[in-house]
Amino acid sequence: MLSNQAKIESLLFISGNDGITVREIALLTGIMKPAVLEQLKLLEEKYAKDNNSSLKLIHADERYRLVTKKALATLVRQYFESPAMTELSGAALETLAIIAYRQPVTRLQIDEIRGVQSSGMLQKLLALDLVTEAGRLDAPGRPIMYKTTENFLNYFGIENLAQLPELPKQEEAPRENDADLMELFNDALTSEE
Repeated sequence: MLSNQAKIESLLFISGNDGITVREIALLTGIMKPAVLEQLKLLEEKYAKDNNSSLKLIHADERYRLVTKKALATLVRQYFESPAMTELSGAALETLAIIAYRQPVTRLQIDEIRGVQSSGMLQKLLALDLVTEAGRLDAPGRPIMYKTTENFLNYFGIENLAQLPELPKQEEAPRENDADLMELFNDALTSEE
């Protein structure tokens, strides 16, 4: 059986840039708030002492987040700036299509449509300046919303979002989910080349 610390660490990881509050952790795990705070303190100390860990725990505005240590900033920047990383993968295109058509949209909403966790793809798209933060949703946890940027328009050679291909009407093509957004997005943009 996993420890309470492992449970909390998994929630910190999966919450990505949005982070998570002590209250949310307590509700999800059933661990009392004082015990959650104690485990967060232990995790923070563990990451600070461990030179073999790239992680650091930060908190602001009652939200806790896992980030990479400052000493790795150059390496992380190189990853996002390398030529192999500037080409968009299928997963990045899928994430970008969802944002383009549903903006503003939260990471959780993107995850629900894709069926997988999207933090890594969002980080890449933010680093490439194809998406940007668009405020916070007025809902529990106040999750960050995302939208496309002007650089997105330039990248795909369009002048405005109205030039995105139209999605089929619900009655024309009912979908159980929106996973086909990427295919429609890709087909329309490549047919214009």
